[in-house]
Amino acid sequence: MQPLHQRPTSGRRWVLFAGFCLLGLTACGGNGDAATEVTLSVLAANPAAHDGALVATEGVVRHFDDPLHYWIEDEDLNRVEVFPREEIAPHLGDMVRVIGNFEYSVTEGRRLTLESVDPLNAAD
Repeated sequence: MQPLHQRPTSGRRWVLFAGFCLLGLTACGGNGDAATEVTLSVLAANPAAHDGALVATEGVVRHFDDPLHYWIEDEDLNRVEVFPREEIAPHLGDMVRVIGNFEYSVTEGRRLTLESVDPLNAAD
């Protein structure tokens, strides 16, 4: 049996337990947020259901000059505007997979703020 001065107290046990829990959560990866796979047609049909969600979707990068904006679209012309412009602009005309925070408002429309963009192949 350990002397009293060497035994962990319940307070120390709690700190050790909490430390191991935090270590375990950190080891399981990142911030715990996983992107929801969703098509552009679903985002267009029911955008409010995904407002504020981290989503992954695919489309061809298009743009318009005045006012300057970029979006991705599918073959049925379902569209989502993409920000920041300087990150999506190099992929103009390419089929891409994007992950980002999706937002919807009646006045601003459907928009996605990028976390990542990966070219899939050049669009025809």
